[in-house]
Amino acid sequence: MSSVAAQKSESRGRIQKVLNFVEVAGNKLPNPIIMFFYFTVATYILSFVMAKSGVSVSYQTLENGSIVEKTTGVINLLSTEGIRNLFTEAIPQFSGHPALGVILIAMLGVGVAEKSGLIDALIKKIVIGVPSTYVTPVVIFAGVMSNIAADAGYVVLIPLGAIIYMGFGRHPLVGMAAAFAGVSGGFSANLVIGSVDAFMAGITEPAARILDTNYTINPASNWYFCIASTFLITLLGWWVTDKIVEPALGKYEKDGKKDTGKEFELTNLERKGLKAAGASLVVFALAVFSLTRDGAPLGTYENAAGVTVDPFMSAIVFILGIFFFVPGVVFGFTSKKFENGADDIVAGLVESMRQSAAVIVIIFISAQFIYAFTASNIGTIIAVNGANAIKATGFTGIPLMVVFIVVTAIINLFIGGLSSKWMMMSPVFVPLFMQLGFSPEYTMLAYRIGDSTTNIISPLMSYFPIIVAFAVKYKRKGEDLGVGTIISMMLPYSVIFLIGWIVLFVAWSMLGLPIGPGASTAYIMG
Repeated sequence: MSSVAAQKSESRGRIQKVLNFVEVAGNKLPNPIIMFFYFTVATYILSFVMAKSGVSVSYQTLENGSIVEKTTGVINLLSTEGIRNLFTEAIPQFSGHPALGVILIAMLGVGVAEKSGLIDALIKKIVIGVPSTYVTPVVIFAGVMSNIAADAGYVVLIPLGAIIYMGFGRHPLVGMAAAFAGVSGGFSANLVIGSVDAFMAGITEPAARILDTNYTINPASNWYFCIASTFLITLLGWWVTDKIVEPALGKYEKDGKKDTGKEFELTNLERKGLKAAGASLVVFALAVFSLTRDGAPLGTYENAAGVTVDPFMSAIVFILGIFFFVPGVVFGFTSKKFENGADDIVAGLVESMRQSAAVIVIIFISAQFIYAFTASNIGTIIAVNGANAIKATGFTGIPLMVVFIVVTAIINLFIGGLSSKWMMMSPVFVPLFMQLGFSPEYTMLAYRIGDSTTNIISPLMSYFPIIVAFAVKYKRKGEDLGVGTIISMMLPYSVIFLIGWIVLFVAWSMLGLPIGPGASTAYIMG
């Protein structure tokens, strides 16, 4: 073996040891449901101790479009009001969890598509038509692009990635990892402008006006960089999946037998069903398009307050459910899989809810923890102190922005929500960096990079426990599979994405390239 090959082998060995340690240590944690219960209890106790100690922070934030000074202390959740809210908020927090409606509606459509055999037939088609070598970049790229469809990528593409990889005789968790990396790790990359871009611009603009009262920000101000990031994340994710994650997971053998998947030869009825399902999708797409024109039910309009509203984006999850339901029904009848007519459709709907039972339980208990963590203001304390720490580093220029990216990534491990953190951090850092010659768009871009890279290893991310629940389905006999498995599986993506994105960010900055239409990295006072 050459010295170079030996060094690579030794390096892979060290990486594997680290990942094994993370997995073993993480899997010693309790079942996610029990773990979140412990987290919730600990948060209540910690809130009592910190509140009695008078822990608080002062910061600027946005309220009704204006910058206001706020001092926030830890709220004692063991007070009379806190205990009262423990009981009164349990159901609202569960029913209002952002993942609940998305999962149930999307899974209803997917359940019918599965029951009809449509998904199985599509997988066969993919296996026949796409070389195994290129499945990974396709899955990751699809994950990045799925961000325009709200949170649908989490509940559709991630479990679908596992199924696709099993069809190729590869480990299903590798497929989940690739999809999760694209959907969540690549959250701030895309080829098109989405609602996140508009939302971020809306938060950043008032913060910029602290120094420049006439400053305006275009929602497309990060677009050029996001386009480049889409290809960067796809390529990096492809390398991490095939070179690190898949070798670490090894071959997938369930209950001692290698799962080779089903026969991939399509029957004549399945081919006929796919054509009919494809035709139904075209009709459905045209129908949706007709509903999104100006003046149509799903077209943009101005409400009474003069604010432009886009009902299509609000309806995207329901549309996604129908997107699977319609071709599923058409395929089922055309391929004669639905021999019992409407009863088979109902069976598919019911089965999808049965498969979602464990996920629903996790959503309930994790919602209580997230509520407690937010209501106690402990998350706010962590975020503001992190912001103060970065100001105290003494870095300037591009290195300062790199430190900002890293600190944002660390803060993201403790407090979720892209918008909530930015509402607290933007009034501090946007004016600060403007005084140092950095544009608000540039600061916003740096924040988005840091926020994206650690989503996939943060148990506080809303969908993280749900990913664990999906993964448990592929647990082998005698094998531990829990939070540690997912964190160790996703940690290489998080590290490589962070390093790769920072390299792109620094190179882009040094070349002085525009980060979006009419947006640059520099800001000139005056």
